[in-house]
Amino acid sequence: MRRNLAEDVPHATWPNGIELTEYRPELAEAVHHLMELGYRDGGGRVPALEVWQQRFEADPEYDPTLCFIALDAEGIVGVAQCWTSAYIKDLVVHPRARGLGLGRALLLHTFKVFAQRREGFVDLKVREDNLRARGLYESAGMYVVRREPVPV
Repeated sequence: MRRNLAEDVPHATWPNGIELTEYRPELAEAVHHLMELGYRDGGGRVPALEVWQQRFEADPEYDPTLCFIALDAEGIVGVAQCWTSAYIKDLVVHPRARGLGLGRALLLHTFKVFAQRREGFVDLKVREDNLRARGLYESAGMYVVRREPVPV
């Protein structure tokens, strides 16, 4: 899916009690755990922590300032992991924080950051059967660019 950044991007409205920070290696275990929860609900899987962290931090498109982490009083409740190519690799919200607008806030924040970096578009992949995620992305102005068959 794609979002045209030439179109106006609304400001993110953050749920009460949310603090935004960026990725740091000491957060890897908590971020990985949240990714596992998200993939379990949205399909797919995440490699083991050590493999995931090494691949993430060694990727040529890795920039910790493009990994947005939402925290509440209990810990990490949301992650938007992005690459320098204006690509959203993962966007995950903890089950206890769903329905509060956190996913939308992370998505809109990501759009604003890439617009400030003078990118024209933001892209991501989502499984066609992940209706909750697709609904969020479409409500934020994203549209389908290309469909790919899902391996069975």
